[in-house]
Amino acid sequence: MTTKQEAAAAVRDAKVRLGLSWAQVAEAVGRPVAWTTAALLGQHPMPAAEATAAAALLELDDNVVMALRLQPTRGALDTAVPVDPTIYRFYEVLQVYGPTIKELIHEQFGDGIMSAINFRMDVKKVADPAGDRVVVTLDGKFLPYQW
Repeated sequence: MTTKQEAAAAVRDAKVRLGLSWAQVAEAVGRPVAWTTAALLGQHPMPAAEATAAAALLELDDNVVMALRLQPTRGALDTAVPVDPTIYRFYEVLQVYGPTIKELIHEQFGDGIMSAINFRMDVKKVADPAGDRVVVTLDGKFLPYQW
């Protein structure tokens, strides 16, 4: 049986081999690009129709389809502190701004958290005279603590 990690590697290889973008794959799957990318990298189970659509576009076999449908063990970091520079910068952002984000959530919403389950994400490139900007939107439902 193909594992989710093996399926993710096959997806990435096929995407490069076929010259496809994540946006093109997401269009074929019929889901948002951030969700589709996360699912194909092993972080979400995919419904059969979506897994089959992705596999057909990427020319992957039924073993990959089965792996894409499996329930994942979420969390993709191999170490507590990420070493990949792009991922580490998000870790750094949370180290620096995490307490501020927490304070502002509590001030504006009350005692609770932002859901990572009822969640949407988007990544955009925005042109800027000083150099292109990366805009990451994290959009999670507020979940109040229940006492």
